[in-house]
Amino acid sequence: MKIVTVGGGTGSAVLLSGLKPHSHQITAIVSMFDSGGSTGILRTEFGYPPFGDIRQCLLALAPDNERSAALRTAFDFRFNSGSSLGGHSVGNLVLAALTSALENGVEGAIAEMGRLLGIDGRVVPVTMEDAHLCAELMDGQIVWTESAIDLRGEETPPIKRVFLNRPVRANPVAVEAIADADIVVLGPGDLYTSVVPNLLAQGIGEALAATGATLIYVCNVMTKLGETSGYRASEFAAAVHQYLHGRDLDGVVVNTELIPAEVLASYEKEGAEAVELDTESVLKFARRVFDEPLLSLGPPVRHDEKKLADLIVRVGSAPRAAARGGRSG
Repeated sequence: MKIVTVGGGTGSAVLLSGLKPHSHQITAIVSMFDSGGSTGILRTEFGYPPFGDIRQCLLALAPDNERSAALRTAFDFRFNSGSSLGGHSVGNLVLAALTSALENGVEGAIAEMGRLLGIDGRVVPVTMEDAHLCAELMDGQIVWTESAIDLRGEETPPIKRVFLNRPVRANPVAVEAIADADIVVLGPGDLYTSVVPNLLAQGIGEALAATGATLIYVCNVMTKLGETSGYRASEFAAAVHQYLHGRDLDGVVVNTELIPAEVLASYEKEGAEAVELDTESVLKFARRVFDEPLLSLGPPVRHDEKKLADLIVRVGSAPRAAARGGRSG
């Protein structure tokens, strides 16, 4: 099957790691609006595009063999933030060097790192144009840049909407991949800084509305302070649905596995809580809810890559008509 993932960060990496045994035709569409850490330094100082999510997805798609393991370890290595290399990831530096050295720039750099890692699939920037993510809060305040939104760490006022500081066109390769897919998976990942930003590129929402693929949204396991505090599953689904030009999601995946009390207590100190499933409200935006135990063992709380990938493939393999109405069986 041709599988397309849309997102960025750790959530996409977990999903891709689980999906790669299932398909040789995976396309990871990644957000290009990061502005923090090593990525932010390279972007501000040298004008490079954000490499962080690209690096994570490339490493996730790399085969699980001895040769790849050494390269994955090297490319994921991060220098101490107090050193002269300022917390840079080796993979980000390699992508920056390849972008400058190769004639076809960013796309060539991604392809070359993918070749070095021996990946079976491809990683595609959602846009090749430069823009910054911004958020309007409920009180009218504007928060500029993705890193400022991501690290806000305040419960109130909540986010009203996110937007780009300038319009950008979707990467035609990303639009084509969505049109040609059998399954398109949105998420998992931070709602307003990893998933929704992809939908702000002009042409992505239209492509998602028009695709014949099974369209699935994977809801987060936990809320995030300053971004999705108090959100139930339906509010996550509603935020994504508004960019689909009237098309309903074919499925929303929600974890139902109980999180140990001691783990929940540690998250509560950070202002995060388990996402509550409100099935009837979710069904306003989706044909079906797939509520299953999907956690990996131990902190941090995240999806188990195998459980999640197996569910995605099972849902995507079924006829779309079978996804209408009700919960998973």
